[in-house]
Amino acid sequence: MKLELTATAERHVLTIDAWWQANRPSAPELFLEELAVAFEALVSVPLSGRVVRVRGLRGVRRVLLRSTRNHVYYQVQKDTVTVMAVWSAVRGRGPSAGDLQGGRSKGRRRR
Repeated sequence: MKLELTATAERHVLTIDAWWQANRPSAPELFLEELAVAFEALVSVPLSGRVVRVRGLRGVRRVLLRSTRNHVYYQVQKDTVTVMAVWSAVRGRGPSAGDLQGGRSKGRRRR
């Protein structure tokens, strides 16, 4: 199984990591460490995430990064897990289809 990030997801990761580094001095690497563990789990057990409804999209799943309180939104197709967004779980709402599709065509292969 391969893992890809859309351009949107890549931007989310960079933004969240920068915030985490600046605002969490006691654990500046926690977000990236937790994200790496989640990515490994998605590659091993891609259907483990909870299916969520997103109007206009099918097969969107999410997993929670418990320590940093972010959700990883993704889809599984054949031999690829595509991470579409990393979204704060405390926002009160999930991403829209537009948020998830924003960078679809510019995915970056991770594995």
